Amino acid sequence: MNYIIFDLEATCWRGRPPGNVQEIIEIGAYRINSYAEVEDTFARFVLPKVNSILSPFCKQLTGISQEQVNRGKSFDKVIQDFQDWALIGEEDYTLISWGNQDQKLFQNDCKLHRVDHTWAEGVVNLKDDYIRLHKMLKPLGLKAAVEREGYEFTGEQHRAISDAENLAKIFIKYFSEWPF
Repeated sequence: MNYIIFDLEATCWRGRPPGNVQEIIEIGAYRINSYAEVEDTFARFVLPKVNSILSPFCKQLTGISQEQVNRGKSFDKVIQDFQDWALIGEEDYTLISWGNQDQKLFQNDCKLHRVDHTWAEGVVNLKDDYIRLHKMLKPLGLKAAVEREGYEFTGEQHRAISDAENLAKIFIKYFSEWPF
């Protein structure tokens, strides 16, 4: 079994996106085996198709530059690289994110680019499981949860690989307690 801890960054604006379309611009992930060991990492930029120019808000929020996404590959190529890296189709896997937004982004981009999205159904929302595990009344952001666990948030917030790394810390700490 592989646990794919992932995070996505997407095009963003203050207010509504043009044409109500957000696209993935960065995928970051950690592959963790059934012994709670990190096996590998994945980090790629994606060149958006619909709104290819990043907004000033998006560049400021994520720290991702226009040059970085311009050097990225198209979504269909990156998602194939991701599936190959995650061993999807070769081994059992569980996709895990913080919140439900990343699953929606995967599915929407798959539809936009006419790529099969059935592999991305049933993403585990670790944020909900974390709330239940700790019997909390209000949800926490990822950074607050990481700090609550006594870890330092490493890397940059709103960068996919950093968010995936920090989520992996929480996942590994409670590995045997998750309900899946």
